[in-house]
Amino acid sequence: MRELHCNLIMDAVRQLWVEANTVMPPDIRSALERAMATEESPLGRELLERTLAADQMAWTQGKPIAQDTGLAVVYLELGQEVRLVGGDLGDAVNEGIRRGSREAGLYPVVVADPFGRSNTGDNTPAILHLTMVAGEGVRLWVAPAGYQEEKATALKVFRAYASREELTEFILDAVRGLGADPCPPLLVGVGLGGISQQALDLSRRALLHPVGERNPDPAYASWEEALMEEINALGIGPQSLGGTTTALAVHILSCPTHQYGAPCAVSLGGCTFRRAGMTL
Repeated sequence: MRELHCNLIMDAVRQLWVEANTVMPPDIRSALERAMATEESPLGRELLERTLAADQMAWTQGKPIAQDTGLAVVYLELGQEVRLVGGDLGDAVNEGIRRGSREAGLYPVVVADPFGRSNTGDNTPAILHLTMVAGEGVRLWVAPAGYQEEKATALKVFRAYASREELTEFILDAVRGLGADPCPPLLVGVGLGGISQQALDLSRRALLHPVGERNPDPAYASWEEALMEEINALGIGPQSLGGTTTALAVHILSCPTHQYGAPCAVSLGGCTFRRAGMTL
């Protein structure tokens, strides 16, 4: 059995928290560069160019990409053959967020209570999603959840016999109604199945997938491609000012669900959607 000290997890979370807040993921930057070559709107191309310039300024100066630091969402896949030593997992994750916030000067956005609104001062506690997997592997992702992106979330529980067309229209309606909030062009995450809670989690996890990576199921892969075409045909464009680039990627994740129906959730990430991951 592999032993892993909690201090290693703490330091990994610290590093990923800073990276996620200050460095645009390379796959998103590449997608924006490709979009500049295909965007038909002159204003849209200018906005894409400004987004890339702002990102370069952020990472060269070690400054945050966005004003909203975001809630610290941490995904941890922990092998069943791994034994954690040297402390408490939750404490290690929170200390990593705390140290990273100090190191990068990240503005504290977490309040201890939704009604009391007292700021915790250090962006803790983090939201930890722990998944047990086979073997001795450990995989970490940190994905700050900004307020504008959280506003752009939709959920509907469909009947068992709902068609793909009905689901597609729900997804398109979500983009039409919510897509301006997270600063398009968008990453569109779709979660399908389980109970409502799982569908929402899947839609958020879908945003972690590399831009352009297709679902391994050919049926879902073709649906992702069709959704990309339909979303980009909406004309919302960069920063919602019109154009042919409304989405950079669409990713669908699914899981088993009840025979009488299925929830469908949509999460939208903006063109500076923040995420960083590593294997320990």
